[in-house]
Amino acid sequence: AEYDRSVSRTKTRPLASGEISHFPHATGFLLAQLAAGAGVLLSLPHTLYCFKWGVASLPLVASYPLMKRFINWPQAVLGLTFNWGAIMGWAACHGSVDVGVVGPLYLSGVCWTIVYDTLYAHQDKTDDAKLGLKSTALHFGENTKPVLHAFSALTLACWTLTGVGVGFTSPAYYVGSGLAWSHLTWQIHTADLDDPENLAERFRSNQYLGAVMFGACIAGNVTMAS
Repeated sequence: AEYDRSVSRTKTRPLASGEISHFPHATGFLLAQLAAGAGVLLSLPHTLYCFKWGVASLPLVASYPLMKRFINWPQAVLGLTFNWGAIMGWAACHGSVDVGVVGPLYLSGVCWTIVYDTLYAHQDKTDDAKLGLKSTALHFGENTKPVLHAFSALTLACWTLTGVGVGFTSPAYYVGSGLAWSHLTWQIHTADLDDPENLAERFRSNQYLGAVMFGACIAGNVTMAS
């Protein structure tokens, strides 16, 4: 909250503005989230196996909020944290982790996160620089778009490897993932790195990219089963 108060985009957030307090409001909400998360975790099949993987994610969950203070790649840590569900989902369904499938799926999420959150971070780059905070937006600087295009290509490559690993032979999944990659490429190409509203629109558009990939996965499964 101390940093959010000094950033134009975040200074009106409830905690930063003082609308709510650390205790009991924020602490109570955190405890409620932890309880809900534990409830979901304990309800999964292969409970003990999933519990171990869930606990393994906690260092990332705890450390991510601090990363902007210490490293130039907090977006990578965000990706490692946000996309842990790729591991959890497979573990819950199979009681194991198939690295040939889960590995590229997880890495695709990490690369995708680096793309969209770097664009998002460009909204705050001026304030972050003044505060001595770090981000891939500041780290990549004028090379942001070429670097993000590379991560976008890695995302597509990992989606493709995931499809191969899970046994998709129909073109449906690969066409869908190609369309999703095209959308990611569009985000990068049309992003105005100095226009916060433009960047916010591209960030929000990832809900459509996710919907396309979800549809591609369904299509891949349906065609594989038929």
